[in-house]
Amino acid sequence: MSNELNESQINLTRSEAREQAFMLLFSKSFDDEPLEATIEDNSEMYEGGICGYAQSVVGGIEDKKDEIDDEIKKYLKQGWSISRISKPSLAILRLAIYEIKYVAGVPQSVSINEAVELAKKYTIDESKFVNGILGSFVRDYSEKKE
Repeated sequence: MSNELNESQINLTRSEAREQAFMLLFSKSFDDEPLEATIEDNSEMYEGGICGYAQSVVGGIEDKKDEIDDEIKKYLKQGWSISRISKPSLAILRLAIYEIKYVAGVPQSVSINEAVELAKKYTIDESKFVNGILGSFVRDYSEKKE
């Protein structure tokens, strides 16, 4: 991915960078464009472009999407499928699970809290659903790591 965006990037908080990652994932859920095209299409929305963290995380999620979706499926009610989850909630879940599993230095509680805040902002009353899935995932994931 281009380093030009990273060098010209204004300083963002981790929450702002996470929100950019969410917006990229959400945007990407509507098409099959390569990630670079999605980044380019969305970079005009942000002064300084898309930050390096968002690019890195979304690239990682794209690489591990099947594995992440398998994790989400484990915690869905019987009869539910990934396709039944709203696009914003699915993007939020993918982001949080990726951070918990693959991003060092981000406490699980922070990833969950940020995911719930994104759900409150971008979904219609789905924050409890997001919190429930992530809570169940973290409990099982923590047990496996021990």
